[in-house]
Amino acid sequence: MNKIWLSSPHMGGAEQEFVQKAFETNWIAPLGPNVNGFEQDLESYLKDESKVACLASGTSALHIALILAGVKLHDEVICQSMTFSASANPIKYLGANPVFIDSEEDTWNMCPIALEESIKDRILKGNKPKAIIVVHLYGMPAKMDEISTIANKFQITLIEDAAEALGSTYKGKKCGTFGDYGILSFNGNKIITTSGGGALVCKNDVDKNKTIFLATQARDNAPHYQHSEIGYNYRMSNVLAGIGRGQMEVLDKHIQFRRGNNRFYKNLFKNCSGIKVFEEPSSSYYSNHWLSCILIDKEKTGFTTEDIRLQLDSDNIESRPLWKPMHLQPVFKDCDYYGESVSEDLFNNGICLPSGSNLTENDFERIATSIKKFL
Repeated sequence: MNKIWLSSPHMGGAEQEFVQKAFETNWIAPLGPNVNGFEQDLESYLKDESKVACLASGTSALHIALILAGVKLHDEVICQSMTFSASANPIKYLGANPVFIDSEEDTWNMCPIALEESIKDRILKGNKPKAIIVVHLYGMPAKMDEISTIANKFQITLIEDAAEALGSTYKGKKCGTFGDYGILSFNGNKIITTSGGGALVCKNDVDKNKTIFLATQARDNAPHYQHSEIGYNYRMSNVLAGIGRGQMEVLDKHIQFRRGNNRFYKNLFKNCSGIKVFEEPSSSYYSNHWLSCILIDKEKTGFTTEDIRLQLDSDNIESRPLWKPMHLQPVFKDCDYYGESVSEDLFNNGICLPSGSNLTENDFERIATSIKKFL
């Protein structure tokens, strides 16, 4: 049987037209009509007067966001612990130090209580953090009212890692537009893809233009090659941006497919004591459900997430454990951490299930059959 992937690329059909146009007009470069058009498409979609710069990856967008936030050697940056390592790695690129924060149980995202505790403690130690990186995990919006209030109270730059949350909203406002900067990703497994790519969401044209300047090797406005700042080769290709333009035409449809996946799992496990499907805590939250996840209480079920993973794998169906928190990663073992054990418990008891927007009825049948056989 063909493998059922966790989250594979899903083309809509219009992508090739934009890519072909790039070839026909010879715009095979990290600039061009598709790049400009993709940025405009995203700005229109996000609203709130967002300004978007398309880059090579979500990681590069976060790197530049930290630069714009003024992060330098030995500075401290607060970061959600339960996330993919790309949320934390750019902090180290700049020689700064991550300070990790536990999750809360409602959204699995940054705990506002632990966040404020950490800021007060760092200030007492003489190290006021330069930035806060909050992540909308698996497409679920974080508690942005509380987190934004804390960032404003202490006047700390707020960066939203919305790599997994394009199309998700909190109180009707798009994720990626709450903070001073927002990060998007178009990696192959995301809700829309450009193969590889990302974007930085800014509040104004000054920051957008600065981002583009830094992303194109920081070349000064001169007839010769002159550089007054360190730059990066981070701009998105016009060819890949063409894929993105086609994907924007099916973004809302893909969101509905993934939300349908979440309903499928809620129905599948509705009578299963000890299994809880991850869902919005209230009507204020609207998740794109990039990935659908479950928590397993092994005391009630008698089995673990690894047992489920191995069962699905035996039927050629991919699933994965939740992100391992950053404060438990060997590379960050010396970093400070605030909170309790929520993120660790989630990691130990949670698993991501197949969630692609291109799952077929046959795929759903195979997933249901495999799990029911196991149960």
